[in-house]
Amino acid sequence: MSDIAIKLENISKQYRLGVVGTGTLSHDLNRWFARIRGKEDPTLKIGQSNQLAEAGGDYVWALKDINLEVKKGEILGIIGKNGAGKSTLLKLLSRVTGPTTGQIKVNGRIASLLEVGTGFHPELTGRENIFLNGAILGMRKSEIRKKLDEIVDFAGVAKYLDTPVKRYSSGMYVRLAFAVAAHLEPDILVVDEVLAVGDAEFQKKAIGKMQDVSKDGGRTVLFVSHNMASVQLLCSRGVYLENGMISYVNRTDKVIDKYLNSSSKTVEKELSLFNRDIKINNITFLNKYGKKVTTLLSGQKITIRISYTANTYLKKVIIRLIFFNSNREFLFICNNYHTNEPFDNLENSGSLECDIDKLPLNSGSYHIDIRINSDSKMIFDKEQAISFDVISGDFYGTGKLPAIKRGVLVEHRWKIQQNG
Repeated sequence: MSDIAIKLENISKQYRLGVVGTGTLSHDLNRWFARIRGKEDPTLKIGQSNQLAEAGGDYVWALKDINLEVKKGEILGIIGKNGAGKSTLLKLLSRVTGPTTGQIKVNGRIASLLEVGTGFHPELTGRENIFLNGAILGMRKSEIRKKLDEIVDFAGVAKYLDTPVKRYSSGMYVRLAFAVAAHLEPDILVVDEVLAVGDAEFQKKAIGKMQDVSKDGGRTVLFVSHNMASVQLLCSRGVYLENGMISYVNRTDKVIDKYLNSSSKTVEKELSLFNRDIKINNITFLNKYGKKVTTLLSGQKITIRISYTANTYLKKVIIRLIFFNSNREFLFICNNYHTNEPFDNLENSGSLECDIDKLPLNSGSYHIDIRINSDSKMIFDKEQAISFDVISGDFYGTGKLPAIKRGVLVEHRWKIQQNG
């Protein structure tokens, strides 16, 4: 366990729906007495503890049979849809709640940032909460004083340091909470989606700090986020949770691909016939590995494959893919005429493929119009031929994207020229 920071063995977490207690004092006492003796919960139905919750059942498994090792100094990204069990897993690691079954082994002190206000007392000032959190982590007052100026400067709350935190805005709350968690030298830093509350400048600082904590301090970071750009930039390894279970563990890029392809809906659509010359059978999006994708990622390489059937050989084919946002605002066009890649004498059936090396779209919903000419004659014209969604990816390789989630992303560089 020397190089292992966290080890989870057969971790499961069960909740009872509808009520917090069992409903009676005697049953609550029986449950408590069984727990301190290490016995099975006597209020569970027979066999209930060994199966996932059934429709109409009183119990539900938030997590089931989680086995995972996290090495010291690793930044692990945890992704999944809402309700997959991500926050529950972090709460178990932070000891906010305990597992129903299994064992958690932690090598070092944990500092957690799970939601706005976690670990802060609203009646205490920012200064008092810093010392309170340091004491919880087992630090001496002298150690906390050495870090105080650095924490306050990072959070940007110097003016309000002696004001009760109940009067802080949510952004101030998060900035101070993160600064405390990151600067009081925990061995393991656990960060939930709460960073999304902060502004773009703070998120940039927070990501940089997490990188410094891991690389320079050799400390472990567990990071939960729906922002794939941040996960891709920050994390070396990822865990994809699905329905309370680990679906996939691998390199971050592979885990993100798995997550994006997890939807039951396929981005493939049969289109109506424009005339007797050609029929578009379907349109498919492929990733760089040639696999169909259901959701696209900013900055990823994609191929748009258009399968067709024609009644005759097609000559001098020009195909236009015209991209619009959800408000029907024009964005850009892909056209084989512009790239000097003509299609001539096409067979009766096959597919036309358009490669986009770096998808320049921000997160949002989009659609494509398709127009096809053959020998200077329009043979296919379909508005909104296919719709698709894009989520934030690491387009610039920095983990940063514009705060305004619309429009196109453009690769660019900056330089400075000075006189003299």
